[in-house]
Amino acid sequence: MACTSCSTSDGGAPKGCKNNGTCGTDSCNKLTVFDWLSNMSLPSGEAPFDCVEVRFKNGRKEFYRNTEKLTLSIGDIVATVASPGHDIGIVTLTGELVRVQMKKKGVSPTSNEVPKIYRKASQKDIDIWSTARDKEEPMKVRARELAIQHKLEMKISDIEFQGDGSKATFYYTANDRVDFRLLIKDFAKEFSTRVEMKQVGFRQEAARLGGIGSCGRELCCSTWLTDFRSVNTSAARYQQLSLNPQKLAGQCGKLKCCLNYELDTYMDALKGFPDFDTRLVTEKGDAVCQKQDIFKGLMWFAYTSNYANWHVLKIDKVREIVAENKQKIKVSALEDYAIEIIQEVEKDFNNAMGQESLTRFDQPKKKKKPTRKPRPAAEKIGADNLIRPAAETKQNQPNQPNQPNQQKPAGKKPARSNNNKKPNNNTNGGTNPNANKPAPKAENNPNPQPRKPIIITKNENKK
Repeated sequence: MACTSCSTSDGGAPKGCKNNGTCGTDSCNKLTVFDWLSNMSLPSGEAPFDCVEVRFKNGRKEFYRNTEKLTLSIGDIVATVASPGHDIGIVTLTGELVRVQMKKKGVSPTSNEVPKIYRKASQKDIDIWSTARDKEEPMKVRARELAIQHKLEMKISDIEFQGDGSKATFYYTANDRVDFRLLIKDFAKEFSTRVEMKQVGFRQEAARLGGIGSCGRELCCSTWLTDFRSVNTSAARYQQLSLNPQKLAGQCGKLKCCLNYELDTYMDALKGFPDFDTRLVTEKGDAVCQKQDIFKGLMWFAYTSNYANWHVLKIDKVREIVAENKQKIKVSALEDYAIEIIQEVEKDFNNAMGQESLTRFDQPKKKKKPTRKPRPAAEKIGADNLIRPAAETKQNQPNQPNQPNQQKPAGKKPARSNNNKKPNNNTNGGTNPNANKPAPKAENNPNPQPRKPIIITKNENKK
């Protein structure tokens, strides 16, 4: 059965069978049919339907008859009839729903042209099949190189090996007829297998390979759409879309199939609309249509003398004016029939999202100041009593009046100390450590006062 987890991707790669989109069970829900009759039993005495649906690479499905009366269920790998040899596929549908699918695709259940199933695939058949599948990608690269060497205007989009590895089918797209007889000879010589060339359209190529559309979803042709109807540019005109080829083209290079999805709804709405070329005759002048909103039933008109000023009219009012113009009656002005479009005032809601922070209760982290060891009291007093030179005092306090020296905090700048002198061995706590040094006019004051700085002034008049 199909891996339902393939639709949910993890990191861009699908889950499930880990084949990254090339599902080994049921093509990652590509063109699958839900068996809603699986839980219902057949009436007594009625034999089950003898045909099954078998899937091959990239969603290619065929119907086969179970002539051997095998007990088959969804997900079984079987060996089927091929030309030549046999092919390996996976059963995707059994029971009465196969009859419905055959009727939908125009295949007669009683036809003798329905091929048959040989047997359930053995392990040897599966090994040969998987080995052949591994050769497809490098073979496709080499085949494109050979096509370029032959200068053929064709694109080899996919290669499908037969289950027994005896034949390889090359799918290609081309705008014109291509003569690839020499290319087939090189393929047979290069790959040593039987070669079959099959041309497909650009939409069939996109359906086989799959992809992501501009809407962000998987391509409709690769998931559920099987009926490729022609799409014209008139579908875009009716829906009032800009005729930009880059926006209207799909992955296949053709117009998007989804342009036809809502076309019928627009066509029904346009039945009651006046023509876009409608010309209204008023006393203020003629007016022409500039724009129309199909589902709202509105048309915008502007005077030929003032194309910048548009007037909004309902289609009923437009019909009324057209009827009066047919009787050669001019209406007064478009303003009498126009409606006022009230512009809704944008509601200013206070968005509380993001105003409060989760860390609003956290205390700000303060930088811790480096801890310094406190100096002894005797060293502080000694440092204050040192006599500094006058030049140093001038550099530290330039152009300042005579002020008493204020003691700075000890934590900001360490006091200068003479480290070359040995510490005094005197045990008296309040004495100066530099007491033994001869100083001029030293006083034996137990509480010495800080000396005032000596300021030397320079006499500029004296040479």
